Amino acid sequence: MFRKIQGNARGCLIYEPMFIVPYSMLTMYATVYMFQLGVNERQIGWITSIGLVMQIFTSILSGYLTDRMGRRRALLYYDLVSWSAAALIWAVSQNFWYFLAAAVLNSFLRVPNTAWYCLLVEDTHESDRSQVFRILQLIGVIGGLFAPLGGLLVNHFTLVPAMRILYVMFFISLTIMFFARNFATHETEIGIRKRSESSTLQVKDTLRAYAGAVKAILAKRALLIIFGVYICSNFQVTMQNAYLSIYLVEALNMNDALISIFPAISSVAMLVLMFLVVPRLQENRAYRYMIGGFLLMILSKVVLIAAAPGQISLIIVSTMLAAAGSIISSPYLEAVVANSIDDDQRANMFSILQVLVLLCISPTGVIGGWTYTIDPRLPFILMILTSMASIVLMLVLMRSKSVAASS
Repeated sequence: MFRKIQGNARGCLIYEPMFIVPYSMLTMYATVYMFQLGVNERQIGWITSIGLVMQIFTSILSGYLTDRMGRRRALLYYDLVSWSAAALIWAVSQNFWYFLAAAVLNSFLRVPNTAWYCLLVEDTHESDRSQVFRILQLIGVIGGLFAPLGGLLVNHFTLVPAMRILYVMFFISLTIMFFARNFATHETEIGIRKRSESSTLQVKDTLRAYAGAVKAILAKRALLIIFGVYICSNFQVTMQNAYLSIYLVEALNMNDALISIFPAISSVAMLVLMFLVVPRLQENRAYRYMIGGFLLMILSKVVLIAAAPGQISLIIVSTMLAAAGSIISSPYLEAVVANSIDDDQRANMFSILQVLVLLCISPTGVIGGWTYTIDPRLPFILMILTSMASIVLMLVLMRSKSVAASS
């Protein structure tokens, strides 16, 4: 698959393991680390929500900064701020205020997200974009196999010292990656043109460009529906990242060091599907595959809720079902979103999409913290409901497409 990918997409993807591998080693422990340093469930919720609200503002700026600075420069500068600097704060955190400061810095990630997304797809042919996102997912899957190494460190040093070591490793790996990727990529043709145009633009011109992008989104019913599905998907990811680890440790009585095996199990399941099932999938049935993926995600949460404390077999089944749902639905969703956005307005429209996503999911942390204190299963019930909403939206989209085709 990778031989087909050239140019900026190749330059972006080849260094992605330097982010994915250390991140997979620590991500399952991030909220438990906060918990052990005295941050309670509601404070974790507030940190999550405040970070997301901050990301709304950085998302609004992201399109402008990506066009004004150029894709490569915006990517390098704001990656250093949002990831390298935040990783150092996470490494030395002591209480709620440290984590809040790191969340504020990390909120600037929306700028490099937009810049990276533009670099990844602008010089890539539409027919190759689902392949790009599948390779990206494969990198994430392989990175998940390294998650148990984090568990070994936790088992040896205990959780807090191990997490401090992991965050320092994360900082070093990311910083090297950012400079290496900058060297391996070039500014896109659209990026050069947009940077030239932006140098003479005033604030009102930028606002007018955003207004034009909003009108273009509102004028396309299919695009609105796809954005709705994308928002539901991001809601689930945010909720799961915040509360799955705590649920496994607190509600299901899992050992701290043991929970790192689940990302590895997920990765193994994804690899099997990626080589045995995914090659048989047909691009023209993408919508049906996405619905199938959402159904598997619903089933995975039902199994997780049904699991009794210490019942590791059901947790493994839930993990594998979630992995199957993700590997089937996510690359198609990303490709459909990428192909729905006009290249000439990509930076602005993607930043608006991020704003819409964040406006909808920014209360996730507070809602998750509040519902978790009532019943630890409630956040996962909310995830089930959002998957159901995604299925309904996809059915509406399929129906509107068939009606348009028949007419």
